[in-house]
Amino acid sequence: MHPSGGETMDADVPGTVLKRERARDAVLELIESRSPGDAIPSERALCALLGVSRPTVRAAVDELVAAGLLVREHGRGMFVAPAKITQELVAGDRALSVPQAAGAWSSRLLEFTTLQAGARVGRKLRMSPAAEIVYVARLRLVDGAPMAIEHLHIRAELVPGLSAQELESGDLYEHLRVTHGVHVREAVQAIEPTVVTRAEAGLLDVPELSPALLFERLTSDTTGRPVEYVHSLYRGDRYRIVSRLALGPAAEVAPDPEGHHPGIPPGDFAHGDAIASSTRGDIQVGG
Repeated sequence: MHPSGGETMDADVPGTVLKRERARDAVLELIESRSPGDAIPSERALCALLGVSRPTVRAAVDELVAAGLLVREHGRGMFVAPAKITQELVAGDRALSVPQAAGAWSSRLLEFTTLQAGARVGRKLRMSPAAEIVYVARLRLVDGAPMAIEHLHIRAELVPGLSAQELESGDLYEHLRVTHGVHVREAVQAIEPTVVTRAEAGLLDVPELSPALLFERLTSDTTGRPVEYVHSLYRGDRYRIVSRLALGPAAEVAPDPEGHHPGIPPGDFAHGDAIASSTRGDIQVGG
C-alpha cells in the first residue's frame, strides 16, 4: 500500500487534511478489495502499513465507520460493513423511471389505528381535521435487517376493512386497487437528510443521532384526490440513492413492475403509471 518508490504516505504532503484523505483512500481501497464481513487490519497495523500517525488513521477510520463502510466490533476488530441498498434514479426523455432496489423487502406492523386527521395531515390530504384517517406505522426490512420506518396516513373512507395482513404482505397499492378500488396515479416526494431519535435508533438497530434520509410523499389517485400522506425514515448507513442522468434521447424502456422505489413499498405504481421528476433545491418524484 505504500506509494511507488517505497516512500511513506506522509512524503511531500504538507497538510493533515490531505494526509487523512490519503489514509482514507488507502483504507477504502482495502475495503473495496474485500467482501462484507471480512476483517481489515487494526489501526496499529494500518499505521505501520501506511506510514502515518495513529490519529490520522483513526480519523480516516472514524469517517468510514460513520459512512457505513466499516463496522467496529469491540474486542474483535474492524470489518467490512454489509453492502448498502442502492436505489437508482434514471432520467429518461420525459419521466424519471425508478428501477428496483436490491434485496428482499418485507414489513412488520408497529401500529395500526383509526383517528382524526388533525390540522397538518388534514391540510395535506385536503380533508377536515375532524375526518378520520387510518394511521399505520411499519418497519421495513431488507433481507431481514431493519431498513426504514414508515408512517402512513390514509383516508379512512377509501379503505374500509383495511387489514393488518394487507399492510404486512404484498404490494399495498395492489391491495388498494384490487380490494378497495383505489387507483393511485401520482406521487410527489421530497427527500432530505436528518438524524434518528433514540426510539428510532432502537427500531433501526443504529446508534442514536445516526444519519438518515427522510422521505415525505403525497400520493393521489387518477382523479387527483390525495389518497395518502407518508413520511419515512431510511438508514443513512445502509441506503443510498444514485442518479443516472441521460444527456440525450434513448429508446423507451418498459417500467419494471417489481421492486422497491425510494420511500415507496415494492411494486407500487406497477400498472403503467409514470413517475416523473422535477429537481429544485430538494428532490421530488411525481407524475
